[in-house]
Amino acid sequence: MAVAETHDTAWRGAYTGVIPGVELEKLVTRRGPEWWDSAIRKGSRISILAFGDKVAGYANYGRNRARSLFYDGEIYELYLRPEYQGLGFGRRLFTSARRDLAQSGLKSLVVWALSDNEPAVEFYRALGGKAVARSSERFGDRTLEKVAFSWDS
Repeated sequence: MAVAETHDTAWRGAYTGVIPGVELEKLVTRRGPEWWDSAIRKGSRISILAFGDKVAGYANYGRNRARSLFYDGEIYELYLRPEYQGLGFGRRLFTSARRDLAQSGLKSLVVWALSDNEPAVEFYRALGGKAVARSSERFGDRTLEKVAFSWDS
């Protein structure tokens, strides 16, 4: 499945040098074609940006999962293949996901990004996101900080 290949490429591009190599490979390999096929069949919300038969990027999203944050929706993932970054496509995916959430009554939203993923942090700031929470996540023997950005309706 093309989304799985894009996921692999985008994650390696975003997280090599941030998430320890062995842990990154575990994260990438557990999300293969079968995982994506199942997620889509089960109704996961996803926006896909395609050029011809190539998936350039995707966003998946739904209800906010963090009960401590009082936002309606959440963009769980938004990734582009490296060769499609910096061209405005991330903004299009974000806008598409935000519009879909709003049409479902989920007017406010939150997105989490690893603090060390500077391109993502800058991207969400440029879209007008306000840093509203911090947390951390463990990857093997390394703990990485993450930040939540929010947008109101």
